[in-house]
Amino acid sequence: MTNIDTLPTEQRQRCEVWTRVMGYHRPVSQFNVGKRAEHRERRHFTERAADLTP
Repeated sequence: MTNIDTLPTEQRQRCEVWTRVMGYHRPVSQFNVGKRAEHRERRHFTERAADLTP
């Protein structure tokens, strides 16, 4: 990515990250300290990585 493709800092906007917790969706910004740490340590599933066919 070049500097032409990036926005200046004053034009950038924070992205709200939501995740599914206990059957409903919730923003990560509302998590307590322990739950945020657990969220950072999660390993995400991808179909490509899980493909077991030879």
